[in-house]
Amino acid sequence: MLVLGIESSCDETAASVVKDGRQVLSSVIASQVQEHRKYGGVVPEIASRRHAEAIVDVVQQSLDDANITLKDLGAIAVTAAPGLIGALLVGVNFAKGLSFSTGLPLVPVHHLRSHVAANYLTSPELKPPFLCLVVSGGHTHIIKVADYTSFRVIGCTRDDAAGEAFDKAARAMGLPYPGGVFLDKEAEGGDPASFVLPHPTVEGAPFDFSFSGLKTAVINLIHNAEQKGQPLPRADLAASFRRAVVDCLVRNVTAAMRETGEKKLVIAGGVSANSLLRRELERLCGENGWEFYRPELSLCGDNAAMVGSQGYYEWLAGKRSGLGLNAMATMDIQLDF
Repeated sequence: MLVLGIESSCDETAASVVKDGRQVLSSVIASQVQEHRKYGGVVPEIASRRHAEAIVDVVQQSLDDANITLKDLGAIAVTAAPGLIGALLVGVNFAKGLSFSTGLPLVPVHHLRSHVAANYLTSPELKPPFLCLVVSGGHTHIIKVADYTSFRVIGCTRDDAAGEAFDKAARAMGLPYPGGVFLDKEAEGGDPASFVLPHPTVEGAPFDFSFSGLKTAVINLIHNAEQKGQPLPRADLAASFRRAVVDCLVRNVTAAMRETGEKKLVIAGGVSANSLLRRELERLCGENGWEFYRPELSLCGDNAAMVGSQGYYEWLAGKRSGLGLNAMATMDIQLDF
């Protein structure tokens, strides 16, 4: 079955046609990165306006690239939560209108669930159950994926997400937006042992994360050096900060894998593109005899192919919405619409 996926949760307007949840027939993304870069981050009002301007052409291009028409589709899947509310509403309302006009079933999709599903497109052999580390600009979760539509959070961040910490540290270092990508590249040429940074833990919750103190530590280090007129080796600082964040992620994931007895580890989300994180988790799984799955780099960030994939499995599970569907800025991955 062919599913049209629509994504507009942040600053990418995207549409994709996916076959049977595993094969990408088209994937179109209109990115706003260059426009938001001058502000150092996403401006929600601008993002919403650009989605409204781009969505018709993006959806049409995805159909053309797949060499199909609306009549060939079996369902429409759309990201309905979580995300920037104005941005989400553009995609949700467009999908509702398309569903109403064509009679196609409308399937709401949770943004984090779709990030997990990006792995089904990269690795068609992957099937639940498995443990997944979802790590992005707004989320850091360790999730038990029992089935395609059954999720249980066993660990999460208590404050900043790992991606947010990367972006804010990168900004303090003078790196351009999106900071996490540029910090990762900068760190490749640095010495991770140059600076000693904290590795925060959450007392009584070995699977939970806390990145606020680590982020503040590196920002204070930068500000103190600036006040004294002392230059800092940026590559070394980036490498040390990246190492600290990745150490925290790997530490908790290791504990969760051993506690749950899972044999398959999956990563997802924008930060799953981080080169050190991918290397360290691959090493960890190799040492322990665990299977390791990661999305191809083009599917780590926001895209609609992952929405079409998860939408297919939500459709199989009987999930449908009518014209009363509304977008939600926040929503637990464990809940259904």
